[in-house]
Amino acid sequence: MAKVQPSLTEIDPVWHRICEEAETAIADEPLMGGLIHAGVLHHATFERALAYRLSMKLASPEMSEQILREIADAAYAEAPALPTAARADLVAIYDRDPACHRFMQPLLYFKGFQAVQSYRLGHWLWKNDRRDLAYFVQMRVSEIFGVDIHPAARIGKGIMIDHAHSIVVGETAVVGDNVSMLHSVTLGGTGKEDDDRHPKIGNGVLIGAGAKVLGNITVGHCSRIAAGSVVLEDVPPMKTVAGVPARIVGEAGCAQPSLAMHQLLGE
Repeated sequence: MAKVQPSLTEIDPVWHRICEEAETAIADEPLMGGLIHAGVLHHATFERALAYRLSMKLASPEMSEQILREIADAAYAEAPALPTAARADLVAIYDRDPACHRFMQPLLYFKGFQAVQSYRLGHWLWKNDRRDLAYFVQMRVSEIFGVDIHPAARIGKGIMIDHAHSIVVGETAVVGDNVSMLHSVTLGGTGKEDDDRHPKIGNGVLIGAGAKVLGNITVGHCSRIAAGSVVLEDVPPMKTVAGVPARIVGEAGCAQPSLAMHQLLGE
């Protein structure tokens, strides 16, 4: 007897769960059937669904959905690390955001997830010397999502940007794995210098709402930056900083602040 090969959904638990949730959502709200079928159930793989969703969001009279979808399909075929990072980002949002109750939500509704995946597409274009297309993606992400990430910036996986309003990440910024940041965060420069001028954020860092991290400085792994802080100097690993300008006010409070999401200074 021939061995039965597992389906794609069976070997991709993230995609399998999204499809199950999509079926349930349509049963609960039939008026969403067209959108959910087009965004999820019409596609055989997570990669195809993600390419479709991003192309629909980024399309404009200047660049069609079809062209953008072909670009995304090519990127995911050539660089499988991109959809792998997208899965890690999606799971991170589900684990850390109390407003996220289904895996389907970030893919269809959350602009933080969609903006980061669009940035990843632009970064792939940038690395392949397709700079004008990369700038176009950056422009559309800024216009549609209110998130401005330079395509040359380097961002790890397991990223959660909660609410994702007024986020700015500069050209030479580096963000590690499993980082969480809230709305209105800036990873910016301090002047017109044309060299390495943006922050380097370690793994497991939590950056509170409205925080500004400026200049070519290092924020050590598993540290916390309190909401509204202005960080102008290096932050040691596993510390909490707060204030304008930010100063060390204590330990990080846990092994990985970005996972725990505790933002009160007493915690």
